[in-house]
Amino acid sequence: MDIKPLVDFHCHLDLYEDHVQLIELCEINAIRTLAVTTTPRAWVRNRDLTKGTKYVRPALGLHPQLIGKDASKELFLWENYLPEAKYIGEVGLDSSPNFSHSFGEQKRVFEHILKCCSKVGGKILTVHSVRSAGIVLEFIEKFLPIDRGAVVLHWFTGTSNEAQRAVNLGCYFSFNVAMLQTKKGQELLKNLPIERILTETDGPFIEWKGRPSKPGDVINTIFLLAKILGIPPLEVSKSVNLNLRYLIEKSI
Repeated sequence: MDIKPLVDFHCHLDLYEDHVQLIELCEINAIRTLAVTTTPRAWVRNRDLTKGTKYVRPALGLHPQLIGKDASKELFLWENYLPEAKYIGEVGLDSSPNFSHSFGEQKRVFEHILKCCSKVGGKILTVHSVRSAGIVLEFIEKFLPIDRGAVVLHWFTGTSNEAQRAVNLGCYFSFNVAMLQTKKGQELLKNLPIERILTETDGPFIEWKGRPSKPGDVINTIFLLAKILGIPPLEVSKSVNLNLRYLIEKSI
């Protein structure tokens, strides 16, 4: 079954050894890929490597897990590159045990990022919310009005009430294979409007058959979505592409 184009809305292309080759493969295989970054220091190379590409777009990120003593320097650099970036990510909050020590600083940085995006307008964010979905949604509601930007919740693990709140705030949700192999992820999917669903790999952090996932592996997410929702894979793919198109159009 030829399902194209595919959508991988969250992949860390710059963390693969074959970064350049993966960009070429995304172009050859028509995979609409969002190349997220974890630090603004990675922006320039990602921007330059994706100039002129049809299917790959770079995102300007500042990952919450990397926020520490040098957050102010990183944030200054992020803000400096903001006018060049349509897509923002990976950004957000993480209060899991290994990162709770920096949670206060994370909140300060995330608030600033949202305010900057709101001021400029038209940005599309892919947002991390591990053990912090409620606060992430509170910040989005407070600092990024629905008419000033769009949010895609990456690997969302919040409660059903938080998911509904996110829908009401206009958020989208990007699903990966690992999410869909859990009961919680499957229930989340079933209770969301299909118009808010996108696909991702989160490679190389997720594996497929013993190796790091690559953008082409997002086809497996399509088939899992189709199985859980009880609809044909081609219909899922068409819906995901329409969702992405609408997301981009409303953010212009």
